[in-house]
Amino acid sequence: MRLLHTMLRVGNLEASKKFYCDMLGMKLLRQKDYPGGEFTLAFVGYGDESENAVIELTYNWGVEIYELGDGYGHIALGVEDIYTTCEQIAASGGKVTREPGPMKHGSTVIAFVEDPDGYKIELIQLGTQGSSPSKQTVTASS
Repeated sequence: MRLLHTMLRVGNLEASKKFYCDMLGMKLLRQKDYPGGEFTLAFVGYGDESENAVIELTYNWGVEIYELGDGYGHIALGVEDIYTTCEQIAASGGKVTREPGPMKHGSTVIAFVEDPDGYKIELIQLGTQGSSPSKQTVTASS
């Protein structure tokens, strides 16, 4: 078994694709409308789905807001330079909800950003928690 994808319901598919692709550097891997079900699926990620876990953005036509609930935590991404990444996200209009710095009671350097629907994305500075640079990384686009 392997992890294939995580699905997030989004209220504005174009804003979500801009966030994940333009700000977080993911690629739109595929997208398809389902007129009979009145929804669109867009898959984004850092590599081909045959080898990488991806995010499925589900847009239910006409639904603009979801209650996130208290069960969802966050998605985590490893980054090479957390400070520059956060600066680039903020400069692109993204929302940094926790500035980069060591986590409480530890040495792992983290930050949090929020997507257009309010989903939290944790950024983790690679090398500060035993991560190796060979793992998947994100570089925010300018």
